[in-house]
Amino acid sequence: MTQASGWCVFPTAIGECAMAWSGASLVAVQLPESSTEATRARMRRACPELQETAPPAFVVVAMHRVQRLLEGEHDDLADLPLDMRDVPPFHRRVYEIARAIPPGRVRTYGDIAKEMGEPGASRAVGQALGANPFAPVVPCHRILAAGGRSGGFSAEGGASTKLRMLEIERARFGESPGLFD
Repeated sequence: MTQASGWCVFPTAIGECAMAWSGASLVAVQLPESSTEATRARMRRACPELQETAPPAFVVVAMHRVQRLLEGEHDDLADLPLDMRDVPPFHRRVYEIARAIPPGRVRTYGDIAKEMGEPGASRAVGQALGANPFAPVVPCHRILAAGGRSGGFSAEGGASTKLRMLEIERARFGESPGLFD
C-alpha cells in the first residue's frame, strides 16, 4: 500500500522533476536540478520528514499533467491541491494570482503587485516567487520583469530554464505575437 506521504522523481521534457505529497495535497514540486541525484538531494532537504516512495494515484495524475505541460500542452494545473500551511500569507496571495495565468501568457512582477493592491511590492513579489515550493504548478516562470525582461528564476539554469519553459508554452505577452515568433 502506498504511504500517505512521500516524494518521487519523474521524467519530463526538461529533465527529472520531483513531487512531494502529504494526504491529498502536494507539499512540493521541484523542477530539475543538474542531475537526478541533485534533484533527489534537493527534495531530501526540502522535505526531510518525507521518504522517497511510490506515488498514490492522485500524484501519478498530477505528474502526468506536469509532463504534458512541459511538452507544450496547455494545462493550467490550477485544480491540483496544494498544501500551503507553511506558506506565508503574502506568498499565498502571489501564488493564487500566478496560478490564474494561463499557459502561454505572461505578466510582470509589477502587474502582480498592482493586482494585490500593493503597487510598490514588485521586489517582494519576486522574492515570493523565488521561494515558490510548487513550480511549475505555481507557474512562476510566467512572470517577467518590467519591459519583458526575464527577471530571475531560482530553478537550475536560471533565466535560460525560465525562457525554455516559456518557449515550450509558445508564450505571448498581451495580444502581440509570441515571445518566440
